[in-house]
Amino acid sequence: MLPALIGLTAIATASAAGYQSMAPQGQWFGRTFAAGVRGSKQIALTYDDGPNDPHTLKLLDVLAKHSVRATFFMIGRYVRQRPDLARAVAQAGHVIGNHTFTHPLLIFESAARMRMQLVDCQQVLEDTVGEHSNLFRPPFGGRRPATLRVARALGLKTVMWNVTGYDWNAPPAAVIEKKVVRQMRGGDVVLLHDGGHRAMGADRAQTVMATDNLIRRYKDQGYEFVPVEEMLAVSRQLSAVG
Repeated sequence: MLPALIGLTAIATASAAGYQSMAPQGQWFGRTFAAGVRGSKQIALTYDDGPNDPHTLKLLDVLAKHSVRATFFMIGRYVRQRPDLARAVAQAGHVIGNHTFTHPLLIFESAARMRMQLVDCQQVLEDTVGEHSNLFRPPFGGRRPATLRVARALGLKTVMWNVTGYDWNAPPAAVIEKKVVRQMRGGDVVLLHDGGHRAMGADRAQTVMATDNLIRRYKDQGYEFVPVEEMLAVSRQLSAVG
């Protein structure tokens, strides 16, 4: 009986660890930032897997129309391929973060390869846009303790999310909007995509439309859209006071 219980416990622990390695708000393997002050009137829109032609520029037009600043987690190889798009994001006043150089699932990479992915992306961002944020988002949300140790050693802050539009398969804008609205509680970090990790040119027209609709909806309700850096700063201030 005891060996069976030990076996079941080991299976349950392994299963839980596997879940935590991919769960956006999981904290087993180290602290990450996944949301701001719950119930606040702040929302941080974040976009992964760019820069991407032509939808990153179309998204910039929507954000500019509403005077909203967002956070873009960019793949290094796309920045190298289209530096003009990365520069356009930076020049528009948005925050740019590290999303690795080729978008691997880091839980299966050695510490050395993880470090190379982050360093290579950081270097191409510096070469392209100059000074930028110290924010890092692991591809697919996948991380393990070594991932966070490598990021910290490089001075990077790991950022996850607590709301997602499930837009990677390009569903209709109304579907993306509905999924986001269902999860929103205030103080949210919203995951959307302006690109696709498989190749340049992913169709993100529906995400662009959903972004326009979401900004209209929540601005009408008195919400403020801020980059992740601003949300982080507020959380730090409150933690210091507390």
